[in-house]
Amino acid sequence: MLIDSHCHLEYKGLVEDQQGVLTRARDAGVTGMLNISTRKSEWDQVVATAARESDVWASVGIHPHEADAHADLDRAALLAAAEHPKVIGIGETGLDYYYDKSDRAVQQALFRTHIGVARETGLPIIIHTRDAEADTAAILADEMEKGAFPALIHCFTASADFARTVLDLGLTISLSGIVTFKNAKDLQDIARTIPKDRLLVETDAPFLAPVPHRGKTCEPGFVANTAAFVAELRGVETAELATETSSNFFNLFAKARM
Repeated sequence: MLIDSHCHLEYKGLVEDQQGVLTRARDAGVTGMLNISTRKSEWDQVVATAARESDVWASVGIHPHEADAHADLDRAALLAAAEHPKVIGIGETGLDYYYDKSDRAVQQALFRTHIGVARETGLPIIIHTRDAEADTAAILADEMEKGAFPALIHCFTASADFARTVLDLGLTISLSGIVTFKNAKDLQDIARTIPKDRLLVETDAPFLAPVPHRGKTCEPGFVANTAAFVAELRGVETAELATETSSNFFNLFAKARM
């Protein structure tokens, strides 16, 4: 049992051969995939794929790169979309100060909107953060004081201090193929220390293909390579890590069990 907790099945590189991508993932032992949306125009397609495929779920949300184009998005639209039985998460959303493709204040406001919906629905919020550790941590801490909500940091690449901060707030951390890269020593050190009940694995396909697939279009099936690498880092069998991360997925994304 192995879950790819974050992929983009509607993105170029995967959507052209989506059935082949799904078949190869299943052949690699992947028993579930969470298909992530990044803009409102994707929601219908992302949800339709999840509705069609029994082992695929969907999220609804706005990526921080798209915040300016969705500055007027209100809670009602997210809440309505989240009612679909295959929608199990809110996001991806968050803050990205590396590219700064959207105004930071708009990113922050939209991030808080998503958090409010996560709190109201009980669906986990899927957080993207890059070069924005301080503001991400501050918003999470502030919002947690207003009422707890389930959340994870996807494709974790931040500092050990940030890892401790979000773990203390009750979040889960998801590792992508980046952890397999030769120059990712700091991330590998963090990967060894994440509590086993707070760890997920993902591909972020079609991006960030893990070793030995670097340079190729990433596919959900490659999560098996990331899982094997992380298992070796942590000194456990791959099957054990697969079981643990799959259990963590269903504990966090409880709606997927329904």
